[in-house]
Amino acid sequence: MTAPFALHVPGGQLLSEGWTLTLTLPHAFTTPVDIPFDVEVITAPVPGTVAQALETVGKFDRLLPQPLNNQDAWYRLTLVSDETGPAILRFEGLATIAEIFLNGTLVAHATSMFEALDVPFELSGADELAICFRALAPRLERPGPRARWRPQMMSSQGLRLIRTTALGYMPGWCPEIHAAGPWRPIRLIRENQSAFELLSFQSELGADGTGHLRMSVRSHRHIGSMDIGCADRWARLQATSEDVFEGELWLENIEPWWPATHGTPALHDLSLRLDGQTHSIGKTGFRRIEINPGTDGKGFGLKINGQPIFCRGAVWTTADIVRLGGERKDYEPWLRLAAEAGMNMIRIGGTMAYETPDFFALCDELGIMVWQDMMLANFDYPAKDEAFLAHVEKEISQLLKTTALSPSLAVLCGGSEMYQQGAMLGLSEQFWKGPLTEDILPDHVRRLRPDIAYVPNSPFGGALPFVPNEKVGHYYGVGAYCRPLEDARRADVRFAGECLAFANVPQQSTLDEFLPARPVHDPRWKARVPRDRGASWDFEDVRDHYLKLLYDVDPATLRREDADQYLDLSRAVSAEVMEATFAEWRRDGSSCQGALVWTLQDLQPGPGWGVIDATGEPKPAWYGLKRAFRPVNIRLIDEGTNGLDIHLNNETPQNINVMVEITCLRDGLQPVVTGRRALALDARQKLKIAATDLFGAFFDTTYAYRFGPPSHNVTVARLLEPETGALLGDAFHFPLGRRSVMQAVTLQTELKQDNDRWFLHLNTDRFAQSIHIETEGFRPADDWFHLAPGQGKQVELLALDLQNTKAPQGEIRSVGSSHVFRF
Repeated sequence: MTAPFALHVPGGQLLSEGWTLTLTLPHAFTTPVDIPFDVEVITAPVPGTVAQALETVGKFDRLLPQPLNNQDAWYRLTLVSDETGPAILRFEGLATIAEIFLNGTLVAHATSMFEALDVPFELSGADELAICFRALAPRLERPGPRARWRPQMMSSQGLRLIRTTALGYMPGWCPEIHAAGPWRPIRLIRENQSAFELLSFQSELGADGTGHLRMSVRSHRHIGSMDIGCADRWARLQATSEDVFEGELWLENIEPWWPATHGTPALHDLSLRLDGQTHSIGKTGFRRIEINPGTDGKGFGLKINGQPIFCRGAVWTTADIVRLGGERKDYEPWLRLAAEAGMNMIRIGGTMAYETPDFFALCDELGIMVWQDMMLANFDYPAKDEAFLAHVEKEISQLLKTTALSPSLAVLCGGSEMYQQGAMLGLSEQFWKGPLTEDILPDHVRRLRPDIAYVPNSPFGGALPFVPNEKVGHYYGVGAYCRPLEDARRADVRFAGECLAFANVPQQSTLDEFLPARPVHDPRWKARVPRDRGASWDFEDVRDHYLKLLYDVDPATLRREDADQYLDLSRAVSAEVMEATFAEWRRDGSSCQGALVWTLQDLQPGPGWGVIDATGEPKPAWYGLKRAFRPVNIRLIDEGTNGLDIHLNNETPQNINVMVEITCLRDGLQPVVTGRRALALDARQKLKIAATDLFGAFFDTTYAYRFGPPSHNVTVARLLEPETGALLGDAFHFPLGRRSVMQAVTLQTELKQDNDRWFLHLNTDRFAQSIHIETEGFRPADDWFHLAPGQGKQVELLALDLQNTKAPQGEIRSVGSSHVFRF
């Protein structure tokens, strides 16, 4: 048996058809020959999982899952081939304790979900292949080395001893759907089927803009010459042994790869030429990554190609909790929504599972950086056990090799909350910080991917590893700990590897179809609300705290008397808190260099952590982040007696001319004071302007001085393109709170078509909060937004089916108003 280095140029025959699945009691049968002919057999998709196979035939309900770790699962295939001779079976991922049989004989076994495995054999032309996935539950109960701490969030402490995903074993976090089966592809590779094998690949971008490639290739046949090509330039590789060639290629003035928020994610074709015959390897990109410690040395951030990047995005869960899919089509809907929202980083956390090269290739294209945790989380792992270390070292080697071409991989992290877990239990640093994360893993990064940043654990740094004012923190001050919004500044967050977890309420259409239950107290509803195991509160309580804080309503009374209004305000409040928090972190003078929201997507329909629901529908929180993440942006920050500051961001590589307008409205209708200024924003510039500078005189915009009754209840700022008047961004401030502007409004709408695109033009007679557009078959480009009178707004309606030729129809309403307007 060998551990393969699989380039993202899959070779061989994909063994995806003809598989059957049989479930038996644990260790009921030793070999496939022992299985009776009359046992129940179902067709099984491969790659796939036991849960997926059962769900396909109606024997598994993802919303009411039954345990799948207490049975053996036998996958069997008759392998018929016209050819015979030496071949390799490549298993790219088996979950988890698996025995592999050929023609009734045990030929290999796997004990890690996260390792690929090659099994050489003699192809006879008619071979019986069987894989037995042994029941995991009995293994999880076996004792192991004594742990110094036991994380409450995990349902089984045995997970620390077995290399499998924590998904399915975190009650309150995700449904208890257990991963079992051949979750990654199985391939048949015949001898000499591929012409070459890439042994190593590294790329870098010099400070002078020169790209540099280094690679090592093994040829599977005798050749006279081998050349590497990229961006229409070629270099000869030199033979270092009979079949191994090595060399490098320098590329002056190569177009670099950027996160999409800061430039173009340029990719370049990479090729090998063997004796004049050209073979495509794939695409790669060139960028230079540096860790930015900030001016005081206590921070953490990234510089890409010499430019500081504010990293923003979310933590990835999985494309499908049942299937654990790993193809481009599985990832694309989620990642395209992430890119559309202006996210430039996705973190794959240590409680999830490794994704395939297709994930990274799509992030390469979309300009999304990837923060990749090792699948190590919370536990006191047996880091001195040689077998455990061998598994982890094989994991990181395979991961870094299979993603060698991907410029999107930006950070490799040693795991999630291991340092935090030990420190919070009062243990000293010597117990929770050790050679695995401090020496072994970074050594592999330096050897295989010296172009990426390494972080030993998330969180880490500071007097204690979980405090957010040094290096990387998991910030839940605003959020789980119910701190005021001002805590986002007071905590001096440097980089939030996780933050802003709320029970985010999805759109009503998702609830109507998948969760037709009254909010909060219906058991079906409460079962979908995330919670920390053993806590006396859940993340709906957290959301309700901010509902009361921002809108001055009693959540319990509101949901009893007006459940629809309660749900709408609950949708709006998550978006409002996220926008306000990121406005603080992105302002001029902030020490924060990045923050990732917990989480990108839900695992089941309902009020989960995700900003996208499990059906793929963006939640109101997603729209709030989309506004907060715009590369060219305007924000208003209340500085108390120092007044209201206007903060502008231009993260793009171009200098731009803009017009800034600001208006204070009384009763959300009457302008009290206005100001405007034309400005030139340099590329990558942040700018702060006092609102009074635009007014030309003192005005109590924050109502901090309180000289008499308040003169206004909302301030509106807009950032415009001066030539066309196009809206680049807007921002709002509520000196008396949001409830002071809760009012009935009249909305005017006009639907227009421009070629095959549809646009909705909106106007309002007075300030309207959190306007929601509901239309079947379309998704608005913006939703749950505020609108001031006399300004108007154009929203594109995006067809969910590109073949749809019908004009959109729908309803519009605003929070605080019972009126419904149709178009």
